[in-house]
Amino acid sequence: MEALLQVQWGTIARKPALGPLDELILTILSQNTSDTNSGRAFARLRLRFPTWEALLGAHPREIEEAIQVGGLARIKAPRIKAILEEVWRRLGSFDLAFLKEMPLAEAKAWLRSLPGVGPKTAACVLMFALGMPALPVDTHVYRVARRLGLVSAQTGAEKAHELLESMLAPEEVYPFHMSLIRHGRRICRAQRPLCAQCPLAPRCPSAVL
Repeated sequence: MEALLQVQWGTIARKPALGPLDELILTILSQNTSDTNSGRAFARLRLRFPTWEALLGAHPREIEEAIQVGGLARIKAPRIKAILEEVWRRLGSFDLAFLKEMPLAEAKAWLRSLPGVGPKTAACVLMFALGMPALPVDTHVYRVARRLGLVSAQTGAEKAHELLESMLAPEEVYPFHMSLIRHGRRICRAQRPLCAQCPLAPRCPSAVL
């Protein structure tokens, strides 16, 4: 299946990585909004607060104003501030590079113990910023995986992170994630999936041809 996805979408090169804390805050901003809007919100946040220290000292209302374009600013602003406060309390700095030296399960647990950080957010930080084999399961990955029968319809999104990640070799995690996102956006869409155009259709129990 991974080979068919690679044939369909080609080799997906890694993009230049953000730092782990940048990736963490960007991922918080991306919740329930588009990549375009979350990117704009992140850019405006960093323009308003050029350092994390400056953001740490800001009132949540100031943060909310900076990220308004991203949506759900009243929820995300206090969450971002709480994360920064907790990181600073634990480390006395904002450098999360040490996570790369930890076993994957421990790095996930450290991130998930931060306020408002779930399995997808933790996996995004570890995979995108630190190159670790953590698999984020977003709505596209979750939908396509269930339709393909890789996880059952009864499997929750949190459990799907563990199950899907365990099926993959470390070097397969990033291309699998990126390929399933492209596949979910362009072919295996939430509404009216293009099964007739799907190279995985012969092996897909959900295909309608």
